[in-house]
Amino acid sequence: MSFSPASRSRRLVAWLVLVLLVLAGAAWWWLVGRPVDLPDAPSARIACVSYAPFREPGETPLDPNAFVSPQRIDADLRALSERFDCVRTYSQGQGLSAVPGIAARYHMQVLMGIWLGRDAKANAEQIALGIATARKYPQVLRGVIVGNEVLLRGELSGAQIADALHQVRAALPAGIPVSYADVWEYWLRHPELADAVDLVTIHILPYWEDQPVPPERAIQHVEEVYGKVRRAFPGKRVMIGETGWPSEGRPRRSANASVVNEARYLREFLRYAASVDMPYNVIEAFDQPWKRAQEGTVGGYWGIFDVQAQPKFAMQGPVVEVPRWWLGWLAGAAGAGLFVLAGLRRRRWQRGRGWLALGLAGFASGAALAWQWRQMAYACRDAWEWTLSLAACLAALFTALRLASWLAGRLAGAPFKPAPAGRLRFAWLFVLALYGLLLVFDGRYRDFPLGLLELPCAGYALVAWLDERMRAPSREALFLAAWLLVLAAVVVAQELGENPVTWLWLALNLLIAAPVFAAWRRARFVPTAAGTMLDDPR
Repeated sequence: MSFSPASRSRRLVAWLVLVLLVLAGAAWWWLVGRPVDLPDAPSARIACVSYAPFREPGETPLDPNAFVSPQRIDADLRALSERFDCVRTYSQGQGLSAVPGIAARYHMQVLMGIWLGRDAKANAEQIALGIATARKYPQVLRGVIVGNEVLLRGELSGAQIADALHQVRAALPAGIPVSYADVWEYWLRHPELADAVDLVTIHILPYWEDQPVPPERAIQHVEEVYGKVRRAFPGKRVMIGETGWPSEGRPRRSANASVVNEARYLREFLRYAASVDMPYNVIEAFDQPWKRAQEGTVGGYWGIFDVQAQPKFAMQGPVVEVPRWWLGWLAGAAGAGLFVLAGLRRRRWQRGRGWLALGLAGFASGAALAWQWRQMAYACRDAWEWTLSLAACLAALFTALRLASWLAGRLAGAPFKPAPAGRLRFAWLFVLALYGLLLVFDGRYRDFPLGLLELPCAGYALVAWLDERMRAPSREALFLAAWLLVLAAVVVAQELGENPVTWLWLALNLLIAAPVFAAWRRARFVPTAAGTMLDDPR
């Protein structure tokens, strides 16, 4: 069949886009595998680190029946003693009251936590157990922290927390400091609590600030906040009870969760802490999978060590985000092979152009799905989430194979065949609109599935570019396409345009939505030979 000059120019653009998608996928995987030079920490040792042993599958401190054996705590503290001088705990019970006694074996100190919440009976039990433990191991305790972010959660009033502090303070041996820990803003809102504590314990987490702070300005932010709180409480010693950076999860504005940024923040914080007389505690020793239920993917990845107790990075030398980056290239090659094999049933390719198109589309799809798989490995918490995520990946792969087959035939000069659209495209429009709603109204802890959605969005955009028919979309498809752009623009605006990932999200929505409007416009204003408008019955 012959092609018009417009068709030829469109085919050239389509070839260029396919090549760029391949290069983008290959370059992305290569870049995340490059070593990043960072300033060294002054030492691999850290003064104190938050310790919670709940990292086995299904374990959570929210389960009242959860229990951690002294043997596990002993193994953890033996390993942690090689890097840390102190551990901070958050509650009593569930086996954690054994921490001070075990820490003493390894010449460690403990910032012992007493958990406070809404339940007055549970609070009384925690206080009684904490007092008993403190009296038994006074020489091990660096301090006792009564309540953690209770004001942030809105579970008790400042007066109730002060009563608990006075009760504990009166019952402890002399010389053990008593404190309460919360996000630094809440201390400024409740200065009356200072009279009930020996030191003010604040949390400074630049990633979680209401105005997220990027890693390059994070230490400056810590310094400013620390100075502000010290000025607000003259005569009181101020301790940073939590600070750190997550290694995985969604970006917040320009604050990106990554291994490189976690290493950068901790190294720079340790350099800063070494230059001032400041007690501090880093969050946290081990990744905590249970936190993903409360805080999304990012909640589970604040650890210096992963759930297997392996360090994520060293405190000196370059840091690599994805050491096995070449697996992304391997996935791209596998995708190329799969797409070519899927095309064997068609015999209309000319001079290898069709096979080349299939290979390019397959490599781009494989590299994108590999990134989505990596995100799933960090985000999925249970069998249901894995099943749903795998089903979505298979649907995206099926869609990409179907679209690539049509594209290859068009680029190879095969006889014209109607482009695949209709119900399948409508389903992806619906999925994008639904997820867009979730991002707008409940997006704080949601990841962006860019790798998954690149396949249908880029695929339908290329198909629409090469499809010379004028088929009007359904009203429902038009409605969804319009909402896609509105919702995606709101997501960008919510993060003040500072989050590059939200712009990529907007771009994917635009890729699949714009052809819907273009088809509607062409079908509306260009009549058929019979004087009627073409419509897509699907």
